[in-house]
Amino acid sequence: MCGIIGYTSLDNINVDIYKRWLINGRDLLIHRGPDDKGAWFNNEGNVGLGHRRLSIIDLSVLGHQPMFNVNNDLCIVFNGEIYNYLDLKKDLLAKGHILKSDSDTEVVLAAYSEWGNNFMNHLNGMFSLAIYNLATNRILLVRDRAGEKPMFYSIFKNTLIFASELKALLLNKEIGNKIDKDAINCYLSMGYVPGELCIINGVNKLPPAHALEFDLNKGNIKKWKYWSLPEIDENVLKGALDEKSLVDELEYLLEDSVKRQMVSDVPLGVLLSGGVDSSLITAMAARSGNKIKTFTVGFPEHSKFDERSHAKLIADYFSTEHTELNASDVSIDLLPRLARQYDEPIIDSSMIPTFLVSQLVRQHCIVALGGDGGDELFGGYGHYDRLLILQKNAAKIPNIIRTSLSFLSEKYLPVGFKGRVWLQSLNQDLNNGLPLIASYFDTKTRKSLLEKGNFTNVDSVRKKLFPSNSDIIQRATRMDFLTYLPEDILVKVDRASMLNSLEVRAPMLDFRIIEFAFSKVPTSLKTTTSNRKIILKKLVAKVLPESFDQQRKQGFGVPIGDWFRKGEWNTFLKETLLNSRDPIFNVDIVKKIIEGHEKGYNNTERLFGLLMFELWRKEYGLTLN
Repeated sequence: MCGIIGYTSLDNINVDIYKRWLINGRDLLIHRGPDDKGAWFNNEGNVGLGHRRLSIIDLSVLGHQPMFNVNNDLCIVFNGEIYNYLDLKKDLLAKGHILKSDSDTEVVLAAYSEWGNNFMNHLNGMFSLAIYNLATNRILLVRDRAGEKPMFYSIFKNTLIFASELKALLLNKEIGNKIDKDAINCYLSMGYVPGELCIINGVNKLPPAHALEFDLNKGNIKKWKYWSLPEIDENVLKGALDEKSLVDELEYLLEDSVKRQMVSDVPLGVLLSGGVDSSLITAMAARSGNKIKTFTVGFPEHSKFDERSHAKLIADYFSTEHTELNASDVSIDLLPRLARQYDEPIIDSSMIPTFLVSQLVRQHCIVALGGDGGDELFGGYGHYDRLLILQKNAAKIPNIIRTSLSFLSEKYLPVGFKGRVWLQSLNQDLNNGLPLIASYFDTKTRKSLLEKGNFTNVDSVRKKLFPSNSDIIQRATRMDFLTYLPEDILVKVDRASMLNSLEVRAPMLDFRIIEFAFSKVPTSLKTTTSNRKIILKKLVAKVLPESFDQQRKQGFGVPIGDWFRKGEWNTFLKETLLNSRDPIFNVDIVKKIIEGHEKGYNNTERLFGLLMFELWRKEYGLTLN
């Protein structure tokens, strides 16, 4: 895994300033690539590419980046892994391409040379990359289908700058220090900033499965989506697909994905929590014939969150080389460090254990396989079955009563009151719409919190990505794949693992499995009112021990809610949010949310979100005005 950065410009920029920015920004990303660094500038100085390398495939100097092709007319900086690169290499060699290294990066260059702007459709992997074509004087930015690898960019004064992390862009004085008001509105509502929006005004994220080309001859910019989720197969709607065949196909795809993702020139292991997803990954990895390494992190001081016994069952069954790692108690000093790293903040306190896991596993291996994606693809989240129940029962309640209950719950129930969000969702159209279940701060609370805010209707932002499927589970899983997965789950894993120079791969997010899940798996094999991840559990019954607990669903976390109620965490929370010299959040409202939490209301994630945002804002010297 690596960090990339670059710039291109039509204007007469100050070349020395931009070169210095690129080098400084590149080295700010050293955690993404501690093994090597490189930079290239064209003769005019108006194009520059920088790279930090975490060596995974071809550890030799032939893997150095920025990398040129054999004709020296293409230059690439690449972050990620291409899992089918050996197959592509064979095909490209047969077509006459000359490849000097064993690197997947050189294969990407040859693929671009062969197929032009359609080359990304041939790639199976996780990636963000930039290719500068010296012959056409164009630069192309591309991001993988699921959004596993990040890409931030900004366009101003006929200049394009981009980087793997926002902190590198912020070194450029052209960016400024203004928080985007629409973005903070989404952050407080959804817990993340969706789509191409960015928390910093004037910056964008390249969305998953998108490409952007900048023509330096004409100044033209073209952005397009090169891949989309498939529509549900007509045979699924007719009930014509055989259940056993679907389970067998899933098994084949998952086994092949894991096999491809186990290719590495450095030590590799599996993150084994003992849940459905990671246990299936372990089962498929065990078929490789090699002694695989598995890792479980326990929290001995917090038994509720300790999953070592469940992981040991799987490790023993498949005779893995298993290591149990113990995480010590968490110091409050970790939060400013995480706020600095998550340079577009998210409301997800599980970033803490994710960081701890990455830190401990990195002491034993450089690459790890994880189970991310299973919930979104196969209906694993708790709100899916609750949506079915809500849809069923809401139909029995007259519309005027539903609307009244929704209005009254928002007006009179305190933030954090159990069931408040579900009551608020009663006024939604559950046959065509989709309530925002994981809403942290509703419109009324946001208006109270942000007196200077811009209160764009968050639904208008969501509707730009909104699936049109008639089935509520199809809508919900697709929406989570397009928003929650790339903006929360994958951001959390990428930033936490990269801070520790650990590469985490997600076999479930092989695009073939994604397409299988959304085109061939009916809702009845995903979620019902009483069960979730049904097709995965059928595969579990086929390949895992009988004593495996299929119904167990343990969230990945630490007892931060309890910590916020007392001791140094409570003190730090209040000092940061209530004693700020230049607060952007209404202190009186924040105080009420803290008091509600201390009384027993569940405001853990809300307080975590406010705290991390304020720490992040101060770290980078940002303002809302």
